[in-house]
Amino acid sequence: MLSLTEYAVLGLLAERPQHGFAISRDLATTGSIGKILTVRRPLVYRALDRLAEEGLAEPKHIEPGDVGPQRLIYCVTPKGKRLFRRWLNEPVEHIRDIRIGFQLKLALLDRLGLSPQPVIAAQRAVLESILAGLGEPPAGSLDHLELWRHYNARAAAAYLERLHGLYS
Repeated sequence: MLSLTEYAVLGLLAERPQHGFAISRDLATTGSIGKILTVRRPLVYRALDRLAEEGLAEPKHIEPGDVGPQRLIYCVTPKGKRLFRRWLNEPVEHIRDIRIGFQLKLALLDRLGLSPQPVIAAQRAVLESILAGLGEPPAGSLDHLELWRHYNARAAAAYLERLHGLYS
């Protein structure tokens, strides 16, 4: 099981072979993926090491740095591609994970030029079962957590419905 950080790094490698410094720019607060999931540079390098240990990525070659040290270029392995593609189309399990995990998948799909429809459809199905289990909060309920869950789930359902319409 990989962390979201490791999946983000793997997804950026699936786009093209690159070095850790380039990946860390995409995962910085101002980066395209960093706006969803911000990862500091040391954690990017730790993720690259873990992906290499697991046989999901491998060093390809070394290139000279612009002004600093040489840079080790990594590429995703076939095993890494299979795992990443499978993860990319799996829905997240919890509504709270739509904020980061699901958004990360949408951003990576977009960067790879792939349709988000399969993961949107899968996410809608998961959310439908969650909504069915929640039911309506009791009238006059002061259970703030229950109210939050109910309205958060309804907002997520409306969001997914809109996404489905946009990509149909």
